[in-house]
Parts: sequence; C-alpha cells; structure tokens
Amino acid sequence: MLEDGGVMNIGEVSIKVDLPVKTIRYYEDIGLVVPGRSGNGYRLFTAFDVERLQLVARARNLGFGIEACRRLLCLYDDQGRASADVKELAIEHLAEIDRKIAELEALRSLLLPMVAACQGNEKADCAILDGLVCADSKDS
Repeated sequence: MLEDGGVMNIGEVSIKVDLPVKTIRYYEDIGLVVPGRSGNGYRLFTAFDVERLQLVARARNLGFGIEACRRLLCLYDDQGRASADVKELAIEHLAEIDRKIAELEALRSLLLPMVAACQGNEKADCAILDGLVCADSKDS
C-alpha cells in the first residue's frame, strides 16, 4: 500500500479504496477503522487502515452486513485464525443469499401472472390491481 511507511489523508484514502469520504467517516464512527490524528485533528491513515477499508469495501460489495464485516476484520487481525472460521462466515452469507434468492423467486412467481394478465391499455381494468386486492383479502 504505502511502501514508504507514510500516511494518507481521508481524501487520498477515499480515492485509493473507492469509497466516499462520508462512508469512511461512518466506518470510523462505528469503529471499523480507527485512523490516527495529526496535531491539527486531521485523520491519518496507515497502510493497515487502507487494507482494512479495502476488505470492508469488498465485503460490502458482496453483500456482507456491517456485523459480518466486523467479524471479518477480527479474523483478518487475528494471525492465529483458522481459515475454517472465515469459510464458515462466508458459507453463512451464501446461505443468506440463497434465502433471499428463494424469496425473490417466490415474489416473481406471484407477480408474473398478474403482469401477464394485465392488458396494459387505456382501460381502467387492471389485473395487477385486481390481483393485489385479492391477495390482500386472502391475507386478512
């Protein structure tokens, strides 16, 4: 990262890890990263901070939640970790993804016939609204 052992300010880090400054500040607020401070109060990020932010950014892009990111960071920081612990966390996340896919497929299977039945013309009759009303009355 920073070969010379130097530090970066938040703007430089933002560009390097492709995260908005506001997001980096949020991650600092919730304790995912704890940059140093200069005498005038500016944040100073080390190569270690940048690596942690890259890990969080990539994990978030894969859909990991904040608490899962916190766990990943703990595992990343623990040089005595077992890769099995990291894999277990990733498997849990995959199961959650599969659950969400199943929910979305179920929603799709409910909505698709309504969309297909709707004429989509200038008339007021609408199979989608009718289907939604029928679905609501069945749920009550």
